[in-house]
Amino acid sequence: MFADPGAVQTVGLFAGQHVLAELEGVDAALLDDEPFLRRTLTEVLDLAGATVCDVISKQFEPQGVTVLALLSESHASVHTYPERGALFVDVFTCGDRAKPELAVELLTKALRPTRVQSKTIHRGADTPVAATGHREGAS
Repeated sequence: MFADPGAVQTVGLFAGQHVLAELEGVDAALLDDEPFLRRTLTEVLDLAGATVCDVISKQFEPQGVTVLALLSESHASVHTYPERGALFVDVFTCGDRAKPELAVELLTKALRPTRVQSKTIHRGADTPVAATGHREGAS
């Protein structure tokens, strides 16, 4: 059976969770290992239910790495400071399928920091988004 062509189709919720974390006391060698960080970020995002579309990274001189993951649900990034044994983590996912807090928890287990500071910001509202890009009921 075909859907009514004049009907507005919803594509998801205008809602998400944005997890911001700072990890300290991490082995400097891990924080300067670009392939390890790319692989680990990709794995934890997958385990947390996110859909990884692409991953890019940059190794800095004399040290440090940034890894960015483009997700169907939004994005994730890590930016490391090996000289301080620290990194920033940012994971934002729209909808309710992916679990950004779980991704940060799994990344924390992989890096074994001595100190973790994390904050989750709930963004948007649980309002379905129409395929036209407008909220249902909006004029």
